[in-house]
Amino acid sequence: MSDEQDHDWQSDNGLTVSPVKPDLKQPPKYRVLMLNDDYTPMEFVIKVLEGLFRMEHESATRTMLQVHTEGLAQCGVYTFEIAEAKVEQANSYAQQHGHPLQCTMEEE
Repeated sequence: MSDEQDHDWQSDNGLTVSPVKPDLKQPPKYRVLMLNDDYTPMEFVIKVLEGLFRMEHESATRTMLQVHTEGLAQCGVYTFEIAEAKVEQANSYAQQHGHPLQCTMEEE
């Protein structure tokens, strides 16, 4: 990058023009939520939270208990593509292991 880009520019008619920095928006974030069911073992839920959502054991246990007692809990906040992939991975993994565990996502 040249030094010119860091300084004001002088136009032909003598006006000083400063470079305009575009307003960059952060992409929307999505919360991944795990839903309670009456059949998936608590140990399996903890395994999913630790493996897929990279939670420490204590945090995974707290989240699992929140799912169990409140009906759902947040597993993480991600951009759309990552949240969508996490939901698909969690649901697919649970189905492969014969559990009805479900995750969903919503815009934050």
